[in-house]
Amino acid sequence: MNLPIYLDYHATTPVDPRVLEVMLPFFTQTFGNPASRNHKFGWAASTAVENARKQVAKLINASAREIVFTSGATESNNLAIKGVAQRYSDRSNHIITVATEHKGVLDSAKRLAQDGFRLTLARVHSDGLVDLENLSEAMTERTLMVSVMAANNEIGVLQPLAEIGRMCHERGVLFHTDTAQAAGKIPLDVEAMKIDLLSIAGHKMYAPKGIGALYVRRRGSPVALTPLPDGGGH
Repeated sequence: MNLPIYLDYHATTPVDPRVLEVMLPFFTQTFGNPASRNHKFGWAASTAVENARKQVAKLINASAREIVFTSGATESNNLAIKGVAQRYSDRSNHIITVATEHKGVLDSAKRLAQDGFRLTLARVHSDGLVDLENLSEAMTERTLMVSVMAANNEIGVLQPLAEIGRMCHERGVLFHTDTAQAAGKIPLDVEAMKIDLLSIAGHKMYAPKGIGALYVRRRGSPVALTPLPDGGGH
């Protein structure tokens, strides 16, 4: 039988057999609720979740307590952008991103614009790199956040994260980056790159679909978020 060959691993990947082997017991045997803190079934599940949190943190030079698990990069982007905007809306109302961003970022920013936030789309050069001079000029005293993806999902261009992070921190602006296409493929260091929020998609790097993470800075100048869904305090 001549089956098609799937080549677009930047769109999604199969689950790595080693990942599947580690996860299988949690579907059938070690199936406790990690939020149940008063019995050994919950303790075992909670230990596994915390170990996973440490593994994700190590990938980007974060601490485990800075990792929030989500359903994927789209939820992470929404939580980063809307959660920060709601938390700090009394002091800042300006978001900057780039026209070539993923819809998870663009549509989140556009929703905020409908709610009264100012939205600026920074220019990019013909090679897809963000125009740093234009980005700097767009920042004002009311700018809350800049969101620029690490690796573009269509043309693959790698943005200068460290330089953008430095510019943002010099102006007191939070820096968020969507690393769905970059995590696990290029070095990422939230400290060296001065990143405040960082989105990850599991299914782009051999994890199951339906799992992602958001890094939220807690060291140095902590970032606060307003949660999007209510309930489930864990």
